[in-house]
Amino acid sequence: MSSHRPVKRQPERSEKRVAVTTGSTSQPVRILAISGSLRQVSSNTALLQAAIAAAPTTVEMRLYGGLGDLPHFNPDLEPMEPPVVTDLRAHVKWADGLIISSPEYAHGVPGVLKNALDWLVSGEEFIGKPIALFNASLRAVHAQAALTEIVTTMAGRMVPEASITAALLGKNLDAAGIVADAEIFGQLQAAVISFAKAIESF
Repeated sequence: MSSHRPVKRQPERSEKRVAVTTGSTSQPVRILAISGSLRQVSSNTALLQAAIAAAPTTVEMRLYGGLGDLPHFNPDLEPMEPPVVTDLRAHVKWADGLIISSPEYAHGVPGVLKNALDWLVSGEEFIGKPIALFNASLRAVHAQAALTEIVTTMAGRMVPEASITAALLGKNLDAAGIVADAEIFGQLQAAVISFAKAIESF
């Protein structure tokens, strides 16, 4: 594994940002949301978009949008790291914690999400980072278990109390529809608040 550490920069692209401020001098808790789906209409992406809407004013959330642009992980590329990988690292470094919402394919994690995590293994950005897992389907238990194993192995800090499963399967709800669903939206609000509190306690 390469020991090369490229110069990091602040995130500039591949993001959808919702900035929230409290008017106080304290910094908001910064959360990066990552969807494991590349689908244009994705329940997992919609769930994260709704979570951004559910975030209190003490939290700033960004939805990472560069997953599909990452090249296949190859350690030989690390000495001259592709800019999109540097961008991913910068997003993760910016965040105080990560929320990952992923579909399940063949009882496992989508390759595109695992690929992104593989790119983070050799860096320091992910180490010790609080992680919450969201799930848009009651059936996706294998992907959740696999993700838990992966992020724990990568020295991420799982926050089980902020990890939720929303029963979206078959409902065909977009982000606005999730926000309009009082039960699911309340679940998201509680999860984001719980995650922010956990981050502050670390």
